[in-house]
Amino acid sequence: MDIKKVKETCLYVKDLEVTKRFYHDKLGFKVIGEVGGRHVFFRAGASVLLCFNPHASRKSINLPPHFGSGQLHLAFEVEKEQYEPWKKKVEELGIAIEQEYDWGGGFLSFYFRDPDEHLLEVVMEGMWERGG
Repeated sequence: MDIKKVKETCLYVKDLEVTKRFYHDKLGFKVIGEVGGRHVFFRAGASVLLCFNPHASRKSINLPPHFGSGQLHLAFEVEKEQYEPWKKKVEELGIAIEQEYDWGGGFLSFYFRDPDEHLLEVVMEGMWERGG
């Protein structure tokens, strides 16, 4: 039995409207679910990015409660030829790129932050397919 992929990942955020403006209005992620004061969900390629108000999800009764805090990290994979356009888009939005890293073998990634200071990364497709 093998796990096929990580289908969704979750961030806990302070302000769902600020989060929605960042991921939807700026980065262009499609909103696929929203409950005011509780969560907003986005399509991120073949995956789903769940953004929860941690105070509301901590009190969940329909599903197991969950919450968290702190600066989390996640990476978005893009085709190699889309890497530079994504980097330019982030820069043109006035979002600071904290670092660009050369992973070797022709693979690059860059790091930036969302409004909650979560560390986001854009990485070239295929990087983790080699070795390991």
